[in-house]
Amino acid sequence: MKNNIIGLVFVLSFSLASYSQTIGNLAVTTTTSETGGNFAPRNIVAIWIENEQGEFVKTLLAYAQARKTHLNNWQATTTAAGTQYNTTDAITGATRSNHGTRECSWNGLDYNNLAVGDGTYYVWMELTDKNATGNYSSFAFNKDEDPNTQTPDDVPSFSSISIAWQPTGVSVLEVNENNISIVPNQSNGIFSVIGNNIIEVEVRSISGRLIYKSKSQNIDIRNQQAGIYLVIIQTENTKIIKKVYKY
Repeated sequence: MKNNIIGLVFVLSFSLASYSQTIGNLAVTTTTSETGGNFAPRNIVAIWIENEQGEFVKTLLAYAQARKTHLNNWQATTTAAGTQYNTTDAITGATRSNHGTRECSWNGLDYNNLAVGDGTYYVWMELTDKNATGNYSSFAFNKDEDPNTQTPDDVPSFSSISIAWQPTGVSVLEVNENNISIVPNQSNGIFSVIGNNIIEVEVRSISGRLIYKSKSQNIDIRNQQAGIYLVIIQTENTKIIKKVYKY
């Protein structure tokens, strides 16, 4: 067990030294078509981002108002995130009267306007022209320091698809001790952040996934799996990264 903990600490030390979030823009384009529903050519459509764990990140486009309840996948993922039909900063509008090219973009922020870590993400597209689930598909892409463009094969209701990630820089979180401590740093998931001028505390997985966020310095992540987590502490002057081990 001791050797396993030492190995995890080594991995974490490497992660702390290189923890970064690539800044960039994802451009998404597609041409829509009918599903064969009774309201065609009128249609509602949504395009959004999910992370590798299937968690909602941000809506990019939502042409749907009164009938949005029939975009069942979009409804389910936003509801699971506790923010049903969230359209923060998204392109929005009413039911479309016809089909055409739909364009939207993503700046690497989630619906709380927080930067997400690098990794694999999915562009989801869903369209219906009936009072029921229509057609939907998802496409994986990598958010990192390398630009990449994908042109997936046509799928039902979505053709001429282009997904292009263009990085513009890397934002590195500053690591600074600054007399901040975590007590205890090995626990069942309950710990406290000790120090002055602390504004906010985040807990993230090693991959950068947000686990917990609070203005309180008393943290409870007992519902998470055992392992090492990054604690990102925002003070008045800087950001500090610490580690905790949950057993």
